[in-house]
Amino acid sequence: MKLKFLREKRKISQLKLAVDLNMNQNSISRYENGQRQADYETLIAFADYFDVSIDYLLERTDNPKMNK
Repeated sequence: MKLKFLREKRKISQLKLAVDLNMNQNSISRYENGQRQADYETLIAFADYFDVSIDYLLERTDNPKMNK
């Protein structure tokens, strides 16, 4: 998942992302490290937050806006 890439590109911490999305920082870390898979609602939250498609977030395309 491109979560870490997107977060670092915006220069925000895991903690800020977690607070903004009402999650905990441990969950963000686990998503970024592949230790946990995001459910559908969480994928939508990440895609909306970063204004990208879910396909881009899941690395199914290089086009951030595709299918959004």
